Amino acid sequence: MKHTLILAGTGKTGRRVASRLTSAGHPVRTAARTGGDVHFDLDDAATWPAALDGVAAAYLVEPSLEAGAEHPPRIARLVAAAVAAGVRRLVLLSAPGADVEGHPLHTTDLAVRTSGVEWTVLRPNWFSQNFSEDFWLPAVRGGTLALPTGQGRVPFIDAEDIADVAAAALTEDRHAGQVYALTGPRAISFGEAAELIATASGRPLRYVDTAPDDFLQQQLSYGIPQTAAERLTQLLVSISTGGHEDLHDGVQRALGRAPRRFEDFVVEAAATGCWS
Repeated sequence: MKHTLILAGTGKTGRRVASRLTSAGHPVRTAARTGGDVHFDLDDAATWPAALDGVAAAYLVEPSLEAGAEHPPRIARLVAAAVAAGVRRLVLLSAPGADVEGHPLHTTDLAVRTSGVEWTVLRPNWFSQNFSEDFWLPAVRGGTLALPTGQGRVPFIDAEDIADVAAAALTEDRHAGQVYALTGPRAISFGEAAELIATASGRPLRYVDTAPDDFLQQQLSYGIPQTAAERLTQLLVSISTGGHEDLHDGVQRALGRAPRRFEDFVVEAAATGCWS
């Protein structure tokens, strides 16, 4: 029986997708540098054949936006290798705006959509789990969320919804050729997000709108490369100008139900003790 390959199979979405497919009885092969079923390194093409052997469908993730500067990007090269190896269905975790030339994932996104096999592209907004699993988790635990996002609002998308859509796209024919923009049901500010997390966790959390230059210097002090730090700062500043507040119906179109609310996410996350 053919396998489904899950890149970043131990990551935020990958492990959720793998769990869903395994529970449904689908043969799954998780790929990661460590902890997966097979050792896989996007920067080492010698690790690709073993991962792709006997695979019918693949979930593709590019964890680094900086990789988009390569010509061609490594995921684009992997797409060619996957098609040559007999993979006939691709599901890509992309990002909003990736259809526009100049976006870090544009060439990667385009490579999947022009691969010649069945494809589905997911373009989720900011993850709810950024508050509970990494990224902003240390700041939440520290009690102060300092970001250059002003009063901008984001319809945070639950990674559980992303995984549900990805699992469906990997196993159901009707998603072929679809681009799903994935958001939560309403946009909220970071101040409101902080209030909801504080209420659910029983721990104080305040949001502070910080100056972009201060945020950039802080990232550089953490050892983040200049280009990556600048890109992150620009992304967050674009929230303050309303660049991420649009709602989309991708979850509804793919699954026939509404996306999960941020209010429900914080209750479930608090129950895990992640913010304790």
